Amino acid sequence: MDSIFFDYILLPVLIFMARICDVSLDTIRVIMVSRGYRKYAPLIGFFQILIWIITITRIMENLDNWLTYIAYAAGFAMGTYIGMLIEEKIAIGYELLRIITRSEVDDLVNELRQKGYGVTCVAGEGKDGAVGIVFLIVKRKVMKEVIAIVKQYNPKAFYTIEDIRFVGDPSYLPSPKKNLWSKTQYK
Repeated sequence: MDSIFFDYILLPVLIFMARICDVSLDTIRVIMVSRGYRKYAPLIGFFQILIWIITITRIMENLDNWLTYIAYAAGFAMGTYIGMLIEEKIAIGYELLRIITRSEVDDLVNELRQKGYGVTCVAGEGKDGAVGIVFLIVKRKVMKEVIAIVKQYNPKAFYTIEDIRFVGDPSYLPSPKKNLWSKTQYK
């Protein structure tokens, strides 16, 4: 293989691709650690650091090749972006959705319950008077669906979303496909 082709084209491309894999795995590993997935994080970390060692060794063997530095840095940037996309797609864990509204919440609450979501609602007092506060804990994978329902029934509602590290008993959080709470009204 031609040394110039390998050193200045193929090697930087391989370093770029390896760094994308390394950093993407690192992003997923950090998320696994923060969410308490103790079995998966070390395994991901093993492969992530193996790729890193191989990559950094190749750079150290080619210290006079500035294209490897550029490839390494560009791979880091792209790996960060791709890791975030992967994390968004796998959407591991649960989130708390808190909805605060001055409008009536009955239609919204009924729709969410009919779709199988566990909803807790309380009356509150806001800056300008009475408000309804609605709480839901849902799997991250369905958050977009829930937000769409909120916007449909109460487009001016104020809401916040918080990551939840641990849910004591997820059996209380039925799959939205199951219609477990549609007949029960909680007030």
